[in-house]
Amino acid sequence: MTHPFDAAVAAFSPTLPLGVAFSGGADSSALLLACARRWPGQVHAVHVHHGLQAAGDDFAAHCAAVCARWQVPLVQRRVDARHAPGDSPEDAARQARYRVFDEVLQQEWQALGIRTVALAQHADDQVETLLLALSRGAGLPGLAAMPARWQRSGVTFERPLLGLPGQVLRDWLQAQGEIWIEDPSNQDLRYTRNRIRHQLLPALQAVFPQHRDTLARSARHAAQAQGLLLELAEEDLKRVGHPPAIALLQGLSAARQANVLRHWLRQAHGCMPSEVQLKELLRQVQACTTRGHRIELKVGRGQVLREGGVLGWYN
Repeated sequence: MTHPFDAAVAAFSPTLPLGVAFSGGADSSALLLACARRWPGQVHAVHVHHGLQAAGDDFAAHCAAVCARWQVPLVQRRVDARHAPGDSPEDAARQARYRVFDEVLQQEWQALGIRTVALAQHADDQVETLLLALSRGAGLPGLAAMPARWQRSGVTFERPLLGLPGQVLRDWLQAQGEIWIEDPSNQDLRYTRNRIRHQLLPALQAVFPQHRDTLARSARHAAQAQGLLLELAEEDLKRVGHPPAIALLQGLSAARQANVLRHWLRQAHGCMPSEVQLKELLRQVQACTTRGHRIELKVGRGQVLREGGVLGWYN
């Protein structure tokens, strides 16, 4: 009988050569080893040193040794992933990783022809992401959790292991006689994700053994609904203009105003307003009925201001 992990890798059909994000942990080690065996000479690894803990140097050394033994070319980059006050540590680290991916892909990997990058998140990571989003009162983008496939800067990112529990990956890797490193921060219960992993998921497993499949289905429903909202936002942004005309915005329902303004701010200015900020922006737009009425609101690292009949943005 085919091992579930082997079946998942066999079903993965990336464009070669392939890049694999490699942390040195069990999940990325299993994915990198399986891909290197399936496509020898066609796989390249990238390791990001986040600069957040002293053990990071040991992680980097481990990754270099493993890649040398497996004969997999490795690119390593060090970043400062410290988060600003009030920001999510996890989000800061993720954004730092993607900045590295952009840099590597645009330079070294582009020369190698790499247009697909594989990430090793699995079904338990997906459940944690969805529960974390619920704990923060997230909207549909958060409830959609992690996509299995998406594009960034012309490169396709794929998560071929999202249907597998994490233990399946670790069991497979152990059966290969391989070792991995454990990130000590994964045991730190100050982080909400770790409390979900160590305290909530065991309870879910005991009460709802099928929770991975059912929550993944909910995430897919949310992703589909978010896709429809995105299509509507793009149509409405064409209607109200870029930048948005205040009078045309006022002709939309409050829900469509909120949807198109979120899309405009995210697409054009790279920021996502909080619920409080968006509510206040909608109030100011609705109240803007005279020539001298001002609109002024801080959103993210910038400000939304009225410029004649349209909304402007200033950093």
